Amino acid sequence: MAKDALSQTDIAAALEALPDWKLDADGKGISRGFKFKTFSQAFGFMTRCALAAEKADHHPEWSNVYNRVDVRLTSHDVGGLSQRDVDMAKRFDKFFQA
Repeated sequence: MAKDALSQTDIAAALEALPDWKLDADGKGISRGFKFKTFSQAFGFMTRCALAAEKADHHPEWSNVYNRVDVRLTSHDVGGLSQRDVDMAKRFDKFFQA
């Protein structure tokens, strides 16, 4: 469970460390698209992310069409972004680079 929503200052700092992620228009989530060469690569990425999300008990909003995975992270229990979202985004970025 997330403890607190991040402040605007914390969000700005987090986004500096996550340059491929964008703050949603409502300011309550961050989003990123990931593109792969094949559907199998996209599905493998989603599988790695799903296992990490389940372990962290923090699940993304996402969609997949062929070789593209679009992800949105938010903490519903605090009504906005939390450190859990930032940590999950960093993990997803690492899985993408692997």
